[in-house]
Amino acid sequence: MQTIQVRTTQNVFIHYPVASVGDRIMAHLLDQLIKIIYAVAAGIFLYKMDVENEWVWILMIGLPWLLLSVLFEIFMNGQTPGKRVLNMKVIRLNGTPATIGDYILRWIFALIDFGILSGAIAVILITAGGKGQRLGDLVAGTSVIKLTEQKEITTNEIFVPAEVAYEPTFSQAIQLSENDIEIIQRALEVNRDQSNPKPMLAVVEKIKAQLGIQTDLPPIKFLYVLIKDFNHLTSR
Repeated sequence: MQTIQVRTTQNVFIHYPVASVGDRIMAHLLDQLIKIIYAVAAGIFLYKMDVENEWVWILMIGLPWLLLSVLFEIFMNGQTPGKRVLNMKVIRLNGTPATIGDYILRWIFALIDFGILSGAIAVILITAGGKGQRLGDLVAGTSVIKLTEQKEITTNEIFVPAEVAYEPTFSQAIQLSENDIEIIQRALEVNRDQSNPKPMLAVVEKIKAQLGIQTDLPPIKFLYVLIKDFNHLTSR
């Protein structure tokens, strides 16, 4: 499943899955239903008020119909009612929040995405691209993620308390810095998310040479053991 990495305000990276085509279609239909309900209600109101000026009808019904989607995304922080119901949100591919300009670009190109072949263009692009992007997303550099519930991470899952009877495998881990550990974690993330082991293998060789470690442990296990040893040794 394609995911997008999002950096939180605490500089923690969380991976969210890209919203599926089915979820995006359902969200779009829910938003359209809201527009229809509004248009019908506004039309009934104008009819009862005996309004005959066509510009009033355009301003009361046509303009909101055209602008509601982009206004929702701007004022609901990347969501529309349909997206909120289905726990989805528009973000930039680098994980940062989308800007007003991004929302406007998505809205402009939605006329092509959904106006040609009843949305077939959008479905084809989202399915084929791998990053959940329709034409508007490609232009704006955005995608739509699924806000799945994140499991809370406790400190016990990250750090090994000093009083725990744990014997470090590599006492040399004490020589590493916080920056070294961050580089190791990033290399592991690249291997996991992009199936690219090269950064991880390069880090393994560098760490072994730096600390004078000789081990037959597989690279992934070696790095995880090293992180655990570092956390234990530095928590004393």
